[in-house]
Amino acid sequence: MEPKTPVLTTSKSSDLFARAQKAIPGGVNSPVRAFKAVGGQPLFIASGKGSRITDADGNSFIDYVGSWGPLILGHANPQVLAAVREALEKGTSFGAPTESEVVLAEMVKALVPSIELVRFVNSGSEATMGALRVARGYTGRQKIIKFAGCFHGAVDSLLIKAGSGATTLGVPDSAGVTPGVAQDTLLAEFNDLAGVEALFAAHKGQVAALIVEPVPGNMGMILPEEGFLNGLRDVCTREGAVLIFDEVMSGFRVALGGAQALYSIRPDLTTFGKVIGGGFPVGGYGGRREIMEQVAPLGPVYQSGTLSGNPVAMAAGISMLKTLQADGFYPSLEKKSQRLMEGLTQAASDAAIPLTTLFRGGMMGVFFSAVPVKNYSQVQALGADPYNRFFRGMLEEGIYLAPSAFEAWFVSSAHSYEDLDQTVQAARKVLKRL
Repeated sequence: MEPKTPVLTTSKSSDLFARAQKAIPGGVNSPVRAFKAVGGQPLFIASGKGSRITDADGNSFIDYVGSWGPLILGHANPQVLAAVREALEKGTSFGAPTESEVVLAEMVKALVPSIELVRFVNSGSEATMGALRVARGYTGRQKIIKFAGCFHGAVDSLLIKAGSGATTLGVPDSAGVTPGVAQDTLLAEFNDLAGVEALFAAHKGQVAALIVEPVPGNMGMILPEEGFLNGLRDVCTREGAVLIFDEVMSGFRVALGGAQALYSIRPDLTTFGKVIGGGFPVGGYGGRREIMEQVAPLGPVYQSGTLSGNPVAMAAGISMLKTLQADGFYPSLEKKSQRLMEGLTQAASDAAIPLTTLFRGGMMGVFFSAVPVKNYSQVQALGADPYNRFFRGMLEEGIYLAPSAFEAWFVSSAHSYEDLDQTVQAARKVLKRL
């Protein structure tokens, strides 16, 4: 019989959580961090280096969250840190133009061909909010289409869940979101092109934009079926609607040019998050010149922010994007994803537990399902168990996974093959106990 894994010591994290709940709503500054989805209390992280993080109690974990995606080079990458230190010596913020934001904008343009102009903001949520505003300003229309299960940030018009059918108007998914906002958001099911066509037909000439995660990562990772993204491009072109790819998660993760490069689709607008700032609080939206020229000060669509284009964040982004362009970087990253996912699949098969895995670049998805998952309805039907038990077991084994069954995993260039093999061995032990 295998010896039982010792229970983690978490007294310092528990004390910090108790203090936090007296000063911060729920003790956290983003809901998923509370561990409510997986049970137990959150760990407070003290440091990270390479592929690992260490919590306040000194427990070390192989990390597959990576600050939810942007740490493609791992934690505390030396080149990124050096660029940040150099920028800090010159000042932290000016609220005025700097050369670094020009350099990063030029790099984003060069790496993502659909982008002719880009505006930097402070988060992915702010980027999607800005993209929708400019799409409405450009088209003179109000309604938008989004997909159930695709998360685009804490923006009122995007915090909407599906009604009883694909042509049902959205209803608020959060208190504080007004019905007036919700009524302009239309819901479709991912990978259901016919449902999208029906929405456009039912609201002819009213749809300003369709926004989609081309590779969703907020209902677990799901891949677009063949022809789906092309179909979205075709219907938006035909109907005069702006096609927005939300690449906050997939951008520079699944490929150097994002999912749009991987699938050879040219959206009208693209949104990015912290990935373009090397993990700093950064976002951006950009696309066709004629649309982006609607943004102030060129056009009538207003958007601003004192910290937009912050020189420290720009320096981190420049350093990271330079590294990502090295020969062989993405094939190496995908090999690691493949090794981990194939190892988990075999471990589950040996334990007679249904599991499907998928990956693109450094982004991965795991579902406790015997069949491939292609939309949010299927994800909801699966529920959170046994993932929650798997998560807790893996945590005890020193593996830090997304604290939700409905999130993607991420591997970085800092993960070694020893890390991956250790993770698979841990999974074998945990899966046998499920």
